[in-house]
Amino acid sequence: MAGPMPQHVAIIPDGNRRWARERGLDPKEGHRYGYEKLKEVLQTLYDLGIRVVTIYAMSYENCIYRNEDEKNNLFNLIKSGLNTLLNEGMIHKYKVNVKVFGKLELVRRDLLEDISNIEKVSSQYRDRFLNIALCYGGRQEIVDAIKNIAIDVVAGKVKIDDISEELIKKYISTSHLKDLSEPDLVIRTSGEMRISNFLLWQIAYSELYFCDVYWPDFRKIDLLRAIRSYQRRERRFGR
Repeated sequence: MAGPMPQHVAIIPDGNRRWARERGLDPKEGHRYGYEKLKEVLQTLYDLGIRVVTIYAMSYENCIYRNEDEKNNLFNLIKSGLNTLLNEGMIHKYKVNVKVFGKLELVRRDLLEDISNIEKVSSQYRDRFLNIALCYGGRQEIVDAIKNIAIDVVAGKVKIDDISEELIKKYISTSHLKDLSEPDLVIRTSGEMRISNFLLWQIAYSELYFCDVYWPDFRKIDLLRAIRSYQRRERRFGR
């Protein structure tokens, strides 16, 4: 706590299926254990005073290429997670504003209803924030932003000379973060050292931390080590 704390932590919780296979379990069990781990890590982050957490729940590719059985299992876990956040009181205890973003047209209708409900209930809170990237892809987000800017240019709402980084931020799916910091620290578990199409625009100057353990095995000490690594770095933001 003596060092600078990140205000916004983004997490790629990877390795659930591999964790299950190594234990002879159904991959669904890996996702279930991963969901339980997420609740634990969220509480630790909020207890540490970190205001903004962004979770890569499902990628655009997951929603396009995973089989229906696995997708429905993931949707069910997310549905259960959202209801738990409300019913067990974490949202109200920490005054968390919840936002779900991504290609939500790919999401099951009943889950969309739960998303709408939790966003409405939590909209009054501004102490902490939870952003859930669902059926999300960074490239797809940028392509959609370009299309929408082009539409507004043709309609005369935007001039070519008006296009800037600040304008683009208004068109991307995380525009609700305009009053918040972009991720200070991105944590990826499972030993994979890649970003996997996650927040490509937003993490241009984020600090990246790759952890060898699979997500279900991610411990509090692993989180603290990630924060300590962040504290030891000199952030230059390209300067």
